[in-house]
Amino acid sequence: MQPISFFANKRYTTKVFDPTKKIADEKIDELKQLLRLSPSSTNSQPWHFVLAASEQGKATIAQATSDFGFNTDKILNASHVLVLCTKTSMDEAHLQRLLDQEASDGRFANDEAKQGQHAGRSFFANMHRVELKDAQHWMEKQVYLSLGTLLLGASLLDIDACPIEGFNVTKLNQLLDLPAQGYCASVVVALGHHSEEDFNAKLPKSRLPLSELFTEI
Repeated sequence: MQPISFFANKRYTTKVFDPTKKIADEKIDELKQLLRLSPSSTNSQPWHFVLAASEQGKATIAQATSDFGFNTDKILNASHVLVLCTKTSMDEAHLQRLLDQEASDGRFANDEAKQGQHAGRSFFANMHRVELKDAQHWMEKQVYLSLGTLLLGASLLDIDACPIEGFNVTKLNQLLDLPAQGYCASVVVALGHHSEEDFNAKLPKSRLPLSELFTEI
């Protein structure tokens, strides 16, 4: 079995997708599970994922790149496109929904453990909502944890990917009716297989050396 660093090294940001190559359904199902199982602070799961597999769906998302034309073809030529969305409010209804799901999944030995989990998660939610007033930023950081899970998982599945922040957030929110559902688009990910014309596939990976990145104490 290859070391995990092999897949991290193999992964790169795809610039040109081959529109004739599609991702198999079973691999898409794997990516869905990876996103579902992504870690988040206090298991807060402040996210929602919009998956476009049809040409119409991809074209809808691509409309939000009118000011970022270099990203339009990536979305249109990809096999699938994901929009990773962040909740706009860590409200009490969501906290209770999480608690009910955890109870249903057998996470608690007794009611005391259940209430302890709720108190702990509520403490952090309130800290960001009331004290620090950075709840949206805190929730978006959790969504970016899921992005990392997705990108490495895609590499493991031999799927190419391109995370995209160059899009009009307000326009995409409107196109997907996200505010009415309590979400905001955070990042778009094009998924598929690279074209032979993709220059980035042939370039060596470049990162700062370990000696600069790590301090060992």
